Amino acid sequence: FQESMYIEESSNKNGVISLIFSLKEEVGALAKVLRTFEEKGINLTHIESRPSRLNKDEYEFFINLEGKNVPALDKIIKSLRNDIGATVHELSRTKKKDTVPWFPRSIQELDRFANQILSYGAELDADHPGFKDPVYRARRKEFADIAYNYRHGQPIPRVTYTEEEKKTWGTVFRELKSLYPTHACYEHNHVFPLLEKYCGYREDNIPQLEDISKFLQTCTGFRLRPVAGLLSSRDFLAGLAFRVFHSTQYIRHASKPMYTPEPDICHELLGHVPLFADPSFAQFSQEIGLASLGAPDDFIEKLATVYWFTVEFGLCKEGDSLKAYGAGLLSSFGELQYSLSSKPEIQPLLLEKTAVQKYPVTEFQPVYYVAESFQDAKEKLRKFAQTIPRPFSVRYNPYTQRIEVLDNAKQLKNLADTINSKELQICYLEFLK
Repeated sequence: FQESMYIEESSNKNGVISLIFSLKEEVGALAKVLRTFEEKGINLTHIESRPSRLNKDEYEFFINLEGKNVPALDKIIKSLRNDIGATVHELSRTKKKDTVPWFPRSIQELDRFANQILSYGAELDADHPGFKDPVYRARRKEFADIAYNYRHGQPIPRVTYTEEEKKTWGTVFRELKSLYPTHACYEHNHVFPLLEKYCGYREDNIPQLEDISKFLQTCTGFRLRPVAGLLSSRDFLAGLAFRVFHSTQYIRHASKPMYTPEPDICHELLGHVPLFADPSFAQFSQEIGLASLGAPDDFIEKLATVYWFTVEFGLCKEGDSLKAYGAGLLSSFGELQYSLSSKPEIQPLLLEKTAVQKYPVTEFQPVYYVAESFQDAKEKLRKFAQTIPRPFSVRYNPYTQRIEVLDNAKQLKNLADTINSKELQICYLEFLK
């Protein structure tokens, strides 16, 4: 990788291909593999190894290769699988046929894409309320620089917000809080007082991401990470797999406190954060992230749409009434009221249908989907994830904060034995069918 002020993907026009493979612990096994690469003229640029967590008699290797000689590489992969008996995953962030898109295996690897944003925080569209305000634009660059320089494991830098910024926050906070008792779901209303007590949620104070992140970790293991702008759907969802939510720190322009064309700290802290403190919702959010790892592009689009109609704009049943749990609703004074009126179309949450529903991004939604419960939504998501064509399944290990790839019956059985889970035993039996 090319290192500068920020961590970036390689700029090599030929690209970099990553492989993960496992070998039995035998003398000369790795040397045989490396000799094969050398004979085919393929250069290794990086290699890591570790004992396999799933097979005690194997080692796992992660390598980066120069992608200059793809035909030779195809032969090598075939040889590794057939002649040497290695388990091989080809990972790629580019669109190549029959390859699995790259995805992070450890929480530290979120650093690799956190700055690959679709829009830079200080670069505003011409119709943005702050486009012609040089002070606001300079302020946005300050926030973007904080996110760009952040690395996993560091405390999130604290921000001294201006009086104007706190006034904007106060307007949004006051108006939305007046609606929550009647419009927000139980889980949101249950957590909100705790955020006021422990995280500095007040009308005259903008809470700090570091304080909130520590609070969430004690509740559900979720944590916040500052981001400079919009990530791609694939990268954003990958963060959720590790219970990491990429959050902005900047606030909307003061001229329009009740409007923002993009996520800001009001949206993140008032809309998203309260639900991430709820165990059932946190699990549902992580399931979306896990389903996205290594998924084809068309399924990433479907998962992003599911996220849109649930985590962002979802409604749920509470007795005989409907309540809002989507962050896009809980951070919008106007749409929160509109969504629970008689004006929009209301549909049950059926992911096969929801995943392909078109939606506007600059106006109120014409249709909302209703979940019976977070548990029900989670079960539906797991079934939907089974339709994603990928040659493996994944599990998040909260102890090591790593993604474990499961791609054969032995690995699934070992995992089932390790955690003694009836659910995984069933999964193993299903795999054998």
